[in-house]
Amino acid sequence: MNSEKKLLLLISSNAEFITNLKENLSLHFEINVVNSMHSGYNTALNLLPDLILIDHTSPNNQNLKNLASFKSTHFLNKCWLIMYAPESLRGEIDKNYKSLLDKVYYSSISPQALSGKIIQRVYSGFSITNYWKDSFLGLFNLLTNPVVLLQHDSIISMNDAFKQVFKIDKTDNIKLTDFVNCENKTKVKESLRNFARGKHMKAVTRTSLKLKNDKMRNAKISFSKLDKMIPGQYIMMIHFTDEVDLVTENIGSKSTSVENCFQENSKLTQFSFTNREKEIIQLLCKGYKTKEISDALFISPKTIEKHRANIIKRTNSETILESIIYAINHNLIDLKVA
Repeated sequence: MNSEKKLLLLISSNAEFITNLKENLSLHFEINVVNSMHSGYNTALNLLPDLILIDHTSPNNQNLKNLASFKSTHFLNKCWLIMYAPESLRGEIDKNYKSLLDKVYYSSISPQALSGKIIQRVYSGFSITNYWKDSFLGLFNLLTNPVVLLQHDSIISMNDAFKQVFKIDKTDNIKLTDFVNCENKTKVKESLRNFARGKHMKAVTRTSLKLKNDKMRNAKISFSKLDKMIPGQYIMMIHFTDEVDLVTENIGSKSTSVENCFQENSKLTQFSFTNREKEIIQLLCKGYKTKEISDALFISPKTIEKHRANIIKRTNSETILESIIYAINHNLIDLKVA
């Protein structure tokens, strides 16, 4: 079963029905609720949901005059449009509206049974998907710039230009941080998480990117969120020519947190460990524990722990092991002594 939640737009003003659907579908869907067909159509254009459920049993949803707009709209024609209608209106619905819908369920089945049928549909062979994703994956190979689709810092899809420039021979388990020459991958990941949670829809920055042959190229990169309702998913486009701007600066809002992070981390952090920190790292490389380091250097275990915390903080690492690897990679300790 696919663990990724789909996006459902529920058009209903029936509080009991809404509560029932949320209880039964919340594990499978991110559910957005509006109370009328008019607001439902406008909301659908903003959300581009996987599924639109019209509760025609609600008093506010008796007017179906704009129902045809949902399927005739280019960006919504991939949504699965279904209706839950009173059994008494079966004849009218079948005659006048059934052709505009993907499926009609009548009140002869309970809301619980309706939820079961929706879940069954989602995980059947007829997988529903957002239109933007179909369009993006179909078109971005035509772009001459390297472009990737990101889920947080993981690259989940890349275009042919990206594969060619970065000489990609595999497409699984690739991280954005694999291509960023920064000394603080943790900070990059945290910056992207903050960008995903924030209100800004774009971030434009300059940094150095690492090619497969370990050569560096300066680049301007643009991040753009796909949708406010899709956390952590965005497009990244790379441009290696400074003369052309990727994004017009006066369009949308701009996140400076991502820009600052990449600009800071595109430059090699210049610092050296203190003599005491070097001694501790060298003993850690030999496999010494805190108590053994304390005995060897004649300082308290509490002081050792403080030095360890400082080492982790100064190398912007998450663990002492990452700090040691960082120190070795940047020749900040003498391995012969260690």
